[in-house]
Amino acid sequence: MLLSLSARCSRNENTGRPAATGSVSERRPTPSRDESPDETESQSESIEWTTTFDTETERPTKATVTAVAAALEANPLELSPLSDSVDPDALDSLIEHAQREADTGTHEVWFSYEGVDVGVRSDGRIRVRDATAAAVA
Repeated sequence: MLLSLSARCSRNENTGRPAATGSVSERRPTPSRDESPDETESQSESIEWTTTFDTETERPTKATVTAVAAALEANPLELSPLSDSVDPDALDSLIEHAQREADTGTHEVWFSYEGVDVGVRSDGRIRVRDATAAAVA
């Protein structure tokens, strides 16, 4: 079974703060002639989660942990420390510096965290995807 998660960020009408919304779609791959239905069923779920954060009010590191927890359907407090995968101060500094330098374009940093690949962009977009799916793509 393949599981696809996607999210969009909008503003909460009551608070004006960003609010991520998402959808989940599920599809079962059709077995090819060379594989049995049992082999297809054993394929792992694939994670693909995209969200945004308000670059003016939220730190990239906090938004990253929140996004990964949402994609994995886990409590952010149960995840391993982000510092096990990336230097949090360096991530925040890079994204915040890129936001201040308007003529440098959009910067993006990719790293692995909690078994998924995470891409954080200076425009506030965070993408979480299954590490094995990224290796195949």
